Amino acid sequence: MDNDVNTEERILSELQDDIENDRLVLPTLPEVALRVRDAVEDENATAASIAEIVTTDAALSTRLLQIANSPLYRSRNPIDNIQTAIARLGNVQVRNLVSSLVMQQMFQATNDLLDARLRKLWEHSSEVAAISMVLAMQCNGLQKDQAMLAGLIHDIGALPILVRAEDIPELLDDEVLLDNVVSKLHPTLGRMILENWDFPEHLIAVAAEHENMDYSHDGAPDYVDLVLVANLQSHFGSEHPLAQQDWDSVSAFQRLGIDTEVNIVDIEDNQEHIDEFKAALA
Repeated sequence: MDNDVNTEERILSELQDDIENDRLVLPTLPEVALRVRDAVEDENATAASIAEIVTTDAALSTRLLQIANSPLYRSRNPIDNIQTAIARLGNVQVRNLVSSLVMQQMFQATNDLLDARLRKLWEHSSEVAAISMVLAMQCNGLQKDQAMLAGLIHDIGALPILVRAEDIPELLDDEVLLDNVVSKLHPTLGRMILENWDFPEHLIAVAAEHENMDYSHDGAPDYVDLVLVANLQSHFGSEHPLAQQDWDSVSAFQRLGIDTEVNIVDIEDNQEHIDEFKAALA
């Protein structure tokens, strides 16, 4: 046991030193997301000009149409082209959705041993994103597209650790050790990554605070509250340490107006919507 503790402390110390000295390689946001973000910030941007960027990526175009036609965005008439989708959804929503849909590109492994781990992380992020979207529908002031993006990026800080694990045999050989290292470092790294991407402060806070069960603030619920609750719900009934959390002690539930005794039923009532969104993100 002492050797395990010493190994964890050593690896944590090494990684922390790499973080502080900018030696840990952080992921970069895919170019198409950057181009869409720049276009949306241009006051002269049109649905046609943004569609021209989006359609350079066929897979992205298909998935954006899937989302636009999903239950949470579906209108009376089906949307069958990207320009119509952009005009219907609006530039800001499209920017958030594009950032969400390209996120999967970063969950790629060059090592077979990590491939399953990254797939599992993406599946979890997709589930949290889907639950977050459903919860946002019930909260005034919280947007579905922002909720989706918040859910997808909440564990983004795990990526550089998993990539670095390819060079640390102890981490590859010990899943518990890797879990512990990821748990302790990913909020800090998530904050750093989103700061580098110039993401808004409310999303940076999600990456930094989503596992802080003592998170509290005055006023209306925010996206940290949303993702914190969605994350707990995603682990319900599992063997994950967060599955043991007493929900009554987490003030985010109260700010969201969720009764901890019945909220699982609420989620089950929306399971069809959640499954459809997860499928669109797969």
